[in-house]
Amino acid sequence: MQSTKSESDITSLAPSSPSRSPKRPVYYVQSPSRDSHDGDKSSSMQATPISNSPMESPSHPSFGRHSRNSSASRFSGIFRSSSGRKGSRKRNDKGWPECDVILEEGSYHEFQDKAYTRRCQALIAVFTFVLVFSVFCLIIWGASRPYKAQVSVKSMTVHNMYVGEGSDFTGVTTRMLTVNGTLRMSIYNPATFFGIHVHSTPINLVFSDITVATGELKKYYQPRKSHRIVTVTVEGNKVPLYGAGSTLIVSQTGSVEVPLTLKFEIRSRGNVVGKLVRTKHHKEITCPLVINSSASKPIKFKKDSCTYG
Repeated sequence: MQSTKSESDITSLAPSSPSRSPKRPVYYVQSPSRDSHDGDKSSSMQATPISNSPMESPSHPSFGRHSRNSSASRFSGIFRSSSGRKGSRKRNDKGWPECDVILEEGSYHEFQDKAYTRRCQALIAVFTFVLVFSVFCLIIWGASRPYKAQVSVKSMTVHNMYVGEGSDFTGVTTRMLTVNGTLRMSIYNPATFFGIHVHSTPINLVFSDITVATGELKKYYQPRKSHRIVTVTVEGNKVPLYGAGSTLIVSQTGSVEVPLTLKFEIRSRGNVVGKLVRTKHHKEITCPLVINSSASKPIKFKKDSCTYG
C-alpha cells in the first residue's frame, strides 16, 4: 500500500542538482543548535543534498551562517555532555560556556608599595630604638657626672736629700740637688654603679720653676664605693740648680732646708655603659712643703695644706 505524498514533501525531496545529473539519494544531518533544548527538535533537522562541485560538498569548510551555528552547537553539546547535566555552566551572548578566571590579588605597583612601606617601618623602628637608647645613655651620663674621684694627699717621706757642688753635661759648675722620697695619697670612688680607672700626670717636685724630682701613678682599676691608699716614688738625681741654687743656705752641720712645691694631676675615667658611655674627671693638686735634709719623719699634710682644683 503506497502512501500519498503531499506537494511539499515532493518539493523537499527534489534533488538540488541540475536535471542533467543523475538522481542521487538525499541524506539528512541533524546538528544540535544553541536553542535546541528550548525549541522544537524538528527545527534542527536540515536536509543537505549531495553536491557535484567541490565548493558545494558538505566536507568542504563553509564560512556561512550555518557553519558558525553548527560549530557553536557542537561545542555547546560537548560542554553539556562533560558537565553531566543541562545548564550547569553559564554561557555568554554567543553561546560559549564561560570559564572561571583566576584574578591576581594585587598588581605589581601594590606589591612595590607594600615593600616600600615595610622598609619605611623598619627604618622608623631602627631610628626609634637609636633615639631611645641615646636618650637613655644621655640620662645615665648626666647621672654619673657628679661622681668624681676624691683625692687626699696624706704625707711625703724623704728618704734621701743632698745638696752639693757639681757640673752639668756642658761642664758648667753649679749646685746639684738629689732627692728621693715617697708620696702617700688616699683615693675614694663615690660612684655607686661603676668603677673607675685612675692614673696621674707626672708628679713633680719643683724648686724655683725647676723640676728636681718626678714620679708617676701607674694606671689601675678601682671598684665602686671603695677607698684605696696609693704610694708613688718621687726621685731626682743630681739636678743642676744654676742661679736658683745660690738661695740655699747650708748649715754648719751640713743640713739644708729646701722649699719645694708638689704639683700633679689625678685623672679618672669611668665606663658607665661599656665603652659607649664614659665619664672623665681630672683634679689638679698643688702642695707647698719644706724639706729638711736632716729630718727623717714623714711630712704630713692637712686638709687645707693642698689646693684641689
